[in-house]
Parts: sequence; structure tokens; C-alpha cells
Amino acid sequence: MMTLTAADGHKFQAFEAGNVNAPRGLVVVQEIFGVNQHIRNVAERLAGHGYRVLAPALFDRAASGIELGYTETDIKAGLEARAKIPAGKPLLDIEATVTAFGPGKSVGIIGYCWGGSLAWEAATQTKLFKAASCWYGGQIVQTKDAKPNCPVQLHFGTEDHGIPMSDVEAIKAVRPDVDVYVYDGAQHGFGCEARPSYSQKDWELASLRSLAFFAEHLR
Repeated sequence: MMTLTAADGHKFQAFEAGNVNAPRGLVVVQEIFGVNQHIRNVAERLAGHGYRVLAPALFDRAASGIELGYTETDIKAGLEARAKIPAGKPLLDIEATVTAFGPGKSVGIIGYCWGGSLAWEAATQTKLFKAASCWYGGQIVQTKDAKPNCPVQLHFGTEDHGIPMSDVEAIKAVRPDVDVYVYDGAQHGFGCEARPSYSQKDWELASLRSLAFFAEHLR
């Protein structure tokens, strides 16, 4: 873990993986369960493809060291922690994380669940990223009219009870410039091996698409 400082003076931790001198970087944005083992696994896997990866602990604004599992109790605790963080503050932490890569780096962002929505927010509200891959971000539909400042791809499951297909179709209707992938039969969290909703085949396909996307745009 490394300590970073946001523009408003808030200090927070970020998990680091990969070669510090790698020319390309990725920011991994957490679910509502903190920078837990799953997010660290994601970071390590991506680092294995030649990226320096940083995963900011966004929950540090609520309390330090929050790492949750995936029970109903954990979900409740995660929602409560997220509710304590004012809107816009996570984006400050994401911006500080990009800065930590140093000048001259080509950086992308990938996020899951809450992080998927935040990755969309970062792509539309900043010009810091070369590409953004957003997995099952439930709040994206609320700002679907916002124009991304970099190439974006979105990943959704047809059986995600928190993100109806009507939301996905609404996004596709107004954002033909965004690649929207839908996985038949996949549930929310299909990319997390620690969740009952995990789908290996859909995770593999979405991961291949994300890696190819970053390889194309992070130059």
C-alpha cells in the first residue's frame, strides 16, 4: 500500500501492483466492499499484462482499512460506508491516483459495480484517461447524456436485478459512441470470483475485451 493525497488534503491508501517503471498504467476502482482481496487480485492480474496498477482505497474517506466480503451484512456495511462519502470526493481520489503514475504515462481506468459508475464519471468529467472499462455500473444511466472524453466500453449482465435492461438500452440509445457489451444470463458481480453470481465464461470474455481495449488505446 502507498499513501496518496487528494486535492482537498485527504490522505488515503492505494494498493500498488506491477513495475513502477511500466509505461502504461491502470487505475482499478473498487466495488462497495473496499480494496479487498478480490480487488487486489484484479490489480495483480492486470499487472501481469505489463501495467503498473493502482487501486485507491476510496472508503478511507469513511474509515480506514475497510475490507468487506459479500454477505448481506457486508453489503449493508458497504452501502453505509459509501453513504458517508460526499458526492464528488471519490473523483478527487481517482485524480490523485492518476497523478501518482507520474508524467508521460498512458493511463486507463477499470471499475466494478460502484467503481464502474465512478470510472464512467472519471471518463466524462476529466481528461486524465486514455480509455475506460466500466463493469456493471448501476449509476451510469443517470448521466448517460454526458460525453466521454476518452474511448469507453461498458459491460452488463442480462440478469442483473439492479440494472434493468431498459437502463442498458437507454444508454445505448444516446451513446452510440460507446461500446456496450451485454452478457446473456450474467448477474451483477459476474466478474468477482468470490461472489455467488460469478460466471467464469462471462468474466473471461469481458476480461479479454477489456485487455484488448486497453492494448489498443493505451499507447
